[in-house]
Amino acid sequence: MGEGIRINKFLSEAGACSRREADRCIEMGEVTIDGKPAEMGSRVLPGQRVCLKGKEVTKEQEMILLAVHKPAGIVCTAEKREKNNIVDFLHYPKRVYPVGRLDKDSSGLIFMTNNGDIVNKIMRSGNMHEKEYLVTVNKPVTDYFLRGLAGGVPLVELGVTTRKCFVEPVGKRKFRIILTQGYNRQIRRMCEYFGYRVEKLIRIRIMNITLGDLEEGKYRRVTDAEWKELQEMIRYSANMPVIPGNGKSQGRKAGEKPTESEKRGVEDGRRGKNTRIKKAD
Repeated sequence: MGEGIRINKFLSEAGACSRREADRCIEMGEVTIDGKPAEMGSRVLPGQRVCLKGKEVTKEQEMILLAVHKPAGIVCTAEKREKNNIVDFLHYPKRVYPVGRLDKDSSGLIFMTNNGDIVNKIMRSGNMHEKEYLVTVNKPVTDYFLRGLAGGVPLVELGVTTRKCFVEPVGKRKFRIILTQGYNRQIRRMCEYFGYRVEKLIRIRIMNITLGDLEEGKYRRVTDAEWKELQEMIRYSANMPVIPGNGKSQGRKAGEKPTESEKRGVEDGRRGKNTRIKKAD
């Protein structure tokens, strides 16, 4: 029972697709192990031949992690039926897929990888990892608006209230915000609650990796030093589904603070000044 590797994990770690996509393909009968249709929970033993949609899948030995500057209009999916999917846009010579999402109308930093094991550890809301954005809105920002964003915003249509977060103005109609969640179109929904419309949204940091001067539409390999620090930050992160209803990963107790290693993404110098997470009074 414990031998081999679960088929969805095998496909994910091979960079063929995410675990969720693998489960869908298995249900549709598009995955085989040694010529026989795979089932949910099937395990792959050493030497067995795995095929996805008729093509053999082999595990890539090289760990690939790319920092990509996604332009607006590109969709963060590996789904080929989406003509503007990020995989075809990037046209990387090896199989990679996006880590999480950045909505179609937004631009900025997103990871692409062939390592499925790190995806959930980076993206799970319960792991409290930071993502930083610069946001331009349609009218001047006020203290009331910024304090409202920082204090937590009810998103009625999603049935949630956002976590308290860091927010600061950086221009008349522009502000910086750091989130540890990733609800669908979260920042846009938060702004709409206060009667603002987002005109431009760019993600400039995920944990310890910054967008820097990477040109739109371009990518770079994450450096060895960045990868080493990132590994330290996700060392104790859960790689498990979030419990429905509370937004917490099964690997972290409700209300538990991130570890010191997880906070290293906001240490001095990373964004040119000392940055501490601020919360509303």
